[in-house]
Amino acid sequence: MRRALLLAAATLPWAAAAQPNGRDTLTIGITQYPSTFHPNIENMAAKSYVLGFARRPLTVYDPDWRLACMLCETLPTLGNGLAALETTPEGKPGIRVTFRLRADARWGDGTPVSAEDLRFAWEAGREAATGFGGTEFYRSAHALEVVDARTIILHLDKVTFDFASMGDFQPLPAHVERPRWQADPRGYRNRTAYDTETTNPALWSGPYRITGVQPGAGVTLERNPAWQGAAPAFRRIQVRTVENTAALEAQLLAGQIDMVAGELGLPVEQAAALERRTSWRFRVVYKPGLIYEHLDVQRDHPALADARVRQALLLSADRAQIVARLFEGRQTLATTSVNPLDPMHDASVPVVGFDPTRAAALLDAAGWTRGPDGIRRNAAGERLSLELMTTAGNRAREAVQQVLQGMWRQAGIEARIRNEPPRVFFAETLSKRRFQGLAMFAWISAPEGVPRSTLHSDEIPTEARNWSGQNYGGYRNAEMDALLEAIPTELDATKRRALWARLQAIYAEELPSLPLWFRADAHVWPRWLDGIRPTGHLNATSLWVEEWRVR
Repeated sequence: MRRALLLAAATLPWAAAAQPNGRDTLTIGITQYPSTFHPNIENMAAKSYVLGFARRPLTVYDPDWRLACMLCETLPTLGNGLAALETTPEGKPGIRVTFRLRADARWGDGTPVSAEDLRFAWEAGREAATGFGGTEFYRSAHALEVVDARTIILHLDKVTFDFASMGDFQPLPAHVERPRWQADPRGYRNRTAYDTETTNPALWSGPYRITGVQPGAGVTLERNPAWQGAAPAFRRIQVRTVENTAALEAQLLAGQIDMVAGELGLPVEQAAALERRTSWRFRVVYKPGLIYEHLDVQRDHPALADARVRQALLLSADRAQIVARLFEGRQTLATTSVNPLDPMHDASVPVVGFDPTRAAALLDAAGWTRGPDGIRRNAAGERLSLELMTTAGNRAREAVQQVLQGMWRQAGIEARIRNEPPRVFFAETLSKRRFQGLAMFAWISAPEGVPRSTLHSDEIPTEARNWSGQNYGGYRNAEMDALLEAIPTELDATKRRALWARLQAIYAEELPSLPLWFRADAHVWPRWLDGIRPTGHLNATSLWVEEWRVR
């Protein structure tokens, strides 16, 4: 009876949110479907976007790129006493960080979000068999104290410049998930209620909760009666997956969807053409951001293990021409994974231009000479043939593939195109390192986000670690590892910038991935919708859905 009273009382704010013009449902189109709905397993933009409506993380970077509390009351700092230096049990410099949860935070079944939910997430993350992402955080957070029902103290074994940023450390409803995890930590990835009971209200703590899933096709969200914050405008949000961007545009024009999410929507050149035709109907906002389009390189491939081959691939790809012709010049060429918008970008790293002569010399030196059909072969007669993969149905990426295939053929390199649906590509092929050559996709980062998970040798996914980690290419470099460990602990920004510069120099020389460009996202929404604030980084616009309003 107590629960029923709580839920009934919580529904009262929604009465004031009814739309006078009758718009109570918003339908959003995206190009991918989440491979999992578990917040702490795998990083995928589609999942982040959907979960932005239904969950609240401890901390986020806001649309102005400032770190802020979302589920916590106050951001810990050394000045306010919620962070304090200490010595670890091993005698090393450490720091303790105190987080107090908001008093109004509730799971969808009315249960308060509590310190026990954070303790469970920490316990599960500390167990390697679970296979959570962000493993460095769980190694560093060597102890967690529960002070009271809403307060925890984390003890970290190093002092970092971003100690208050919790990233992927998010609470999990212990009353639902802990028994499943305790029964079988290694099998938990396949047993979690997030994927077996996705519509269970107890999983969701945001303004909306997931009430329906159509695997591969879409997700339905409805207002969360337990939500205590500002009332969102819409009674229901439908997120529809349309993997083909031409079909996505057709559905937008037909009124089958209301808007296209910039995080996973139309390529900029397609959006620009749409804007020219329909500016009276749709608003298009182009947001440059920390979105690194690149080609992951499978280092286990014998040819790609040679830096000369990787360099030749980049030199024989006219990226500037691709950006000009396919993207109306709206993308920024990348030299490394660090965006020019990031404060730690090193402008002295030279941009690699189109140089087929130098590419040919590198391939010759690496022992790859042209055969009678123009494709290069090594001394054993093996063809320089590489698999080139991306997300099926993404018109822009598939066009880039075709152009790269032609450019590389001119250099004597054969590219075999093989694409997969995003949920297979990310959940199986990439995460289990099954791709055989090059994989095109984007990493989305936070401001000054240290790329440990993608570059550190400890982050290479293995079966023993239940495939956690995002170093899909298998890159190993001892100096890079040392830099990735040193950068977070350097509190002086000037000294940290020097470390970042060295990281970028190594990246440009060794090419753990082939840099393409930094993407500008095209956000397309109807003229009657206001309040969306594109971020340009890893925290999706959906995290601020309660600010969206109908004109």
